[in-house]
Amino acid sequence: MRIATYMKDQQRYVGVVSEDALTVQALDVAPETAEQGVLGLIEAYGDQARIAKLAHATAIPLSSVKLLAPIPRPRRNIFCVGRNYHAHAKELSGSVFKANNTDAAAWPIVFTKVPETVIAHGDDVILPTGVTEQVDYEAELAIVIGKGGKNISKADAMSHVWGYTIVNDVTARDVQMRHQQWDLGKSFDTFCPMGPWLITADSFNATDTRVRCWVNDELRQEGQTRDLIFDLPTLIETCSRGISLYPGDIIATGTPAGVGMGFTPPRYLKSGDRVRIQIDGIGTLENAFR
Repeated sequence: MRIATYMKDQQRYVGVVSEDALTVQALDVAPETAEQGVLGLIEAYGDQARIAKLAHATAIPLSSVKLLAPIPRPRRNIFCVGRNYHAHAKELSGSVFKANNTDAAAWPIVFTKVPETVIAHGDDVILPTGVTEQVDYEAELAIVIGKGGKNISKADAMSHVWGYTIVNDVTARDVQMRHQQWDLGKSFDTFCPMGPWLITADSFNATDTRVRCWVNDELRQEGQTRDLIFDLPTLIETCSRGISLYPGDIIATGTPAGVGMGFTPPRYLKSGDRVRIQIDGIGTLENAFR
């Protein structure tokens, strides 16, 4: 299933998007559940099988609603993974990753983005004028946790996944480098476009899909999740070491090569640029930068 969070007639809904992505059917859930988007569904109903049995309203055109981020307001920071494709590790080895362990396969680099970064497909990313001059894009597959846990083993990790979505891990490179730790450069308001919806784990093979990113219709990034340095079970195991994961937690899994900072000279984003990210089997996330 593809589950979307959206607005229609000033009311928030969660609904099932058709296979052709042309229509959506609202699920019969309480308004307080719908208000939290897919997070409300996960907390109220748990696994996908129970949600599949919920009554569906009449299908309406997807074009008639305003899509929101699948989880409009995460309960806590988004877990993010840096340096998880070999080519990306190489392109930033002399800059962002210069102070890190030179063995990219030693341990995952994990940082976070605050909840206020999240915006929807179609929303504008606001450039923080006067704060940064080096805004970059990062196309990523994101895991959404369904069953919480701590010290989750790799063998059990995938049973904790509820679904997947797309995120753009927007980054202010100058701020990221200035502070050495990355949270500030990653956490400006609107710096985590997410969507367009969430696809449930039972209907998507996240271990072998393609991630692509265009800037103003120029293809910049292309990678396969089978080429991740740290696979999805390893990321879940790592993030849950001594840390409780909760339903609705989000783990962004890293970006392929082709980010703006990796060009010579760098090609950072400017007002008026559009970034489009597509992950095969999920859909397309597109946002303008203003």
